[in-house]
Amino acid sequence: MAECADNAAQITQSSKLKDEAVTCPRQLTDEEQIALAKDTRVVSDFRRQKFEQDAKKHWDLFYKRNQTKFFKDRHWTSREFSELANEKGDGGSRRVLLEVGCGVGNFFYPLLEDGLNFFVHACDLSPRAIQFVKEHSLYNAGSVNAFPCDVTKEDLGDHVAEGSVDIATLIFVLSAMELDTMVVALQRIWKVLKPGGVCLLRDYGLYDHAMLRFAPGHKLEDNFYVRQDGTRAYYFSLEKLASLFVSAGFEVAGNEYVYRETVNRKEGLCVPRIFVQAKFKRPSGA
Repeated sequence: MAECADNAAQITQSSKLKDEAVTCPRQLTDEEQIALAKDTRVVSDFRRQKFEQDAKKHWDLFYKRNQTKFFKDRHWTSREFSELANEKGDGGSRRVLLEVGCGVGNFFYPLLEDGLNFFVHACDLSPRAIQFVKEHSLYNAGSVNAFPCDVTKEDLGDHVAEGSVDIATLIFVLSAMELDTMVVALQRIWKVLKPGGVCLLRDYGLYDHAMLRFAPGHKLEDNFYVRQDGTRAYYFSLEKLASLFVSAGFEVAGNEYVYRETVNRKEGLCVPRIFVQAKFKRPSGA
């Protein structure tokens, strides 16, 4: 553990850091440890249940306010996940991709733009987000099946055949779910994956800068917070993330922290971002 802590501290202090993949959590400063220890007040059970009941409403309002302008297109995904860059499925057939929590299509439309040969199932709990997906210039019902679905409450089977998906993706999505619904959502994804299929994930990591900025009164439980707009964010350790997927029947094929420094040159600020990036596999014999 000492080696792990030294490595995390070295990465945190580096002024030249771009993206660094490690298996150690970031080492907090003394001030950060004190601030986290002081934040003991959690949201009441009633309010927490209300956030869960209103999750669809909060995300629909998010897309009403921001439309397609909030998230940038994610052109980095095929670089980070080699599975996405292989154009053909078994026998040269078109591969099937499922994106859970697709938003307005910032993940899969760049893949189609690059000419990758996918049929895409794309779902989001926000009907407004799905409408934006269907209004995109690249939308084609022959290549994209877009549908509203809250995977924490609804089966995917009405829209996606069981055992038909080569690759499923969760890009900053699992963290937005209520903690005790995550395994159920992952089990539903597991069902539609082919045996040997993979689920690719990128999400918020433990001690990310955004986690440390929450003011008192936003804490749902350790590592789980609610934003001002009612949307939620869980900050994963590698161990917690792996345990969720294993509980849902997956095998761990890759699991690491990604450290990135976001530099605001105008204000002279360097913000340490921490993400988890992982790959989980439905066993070939399952």
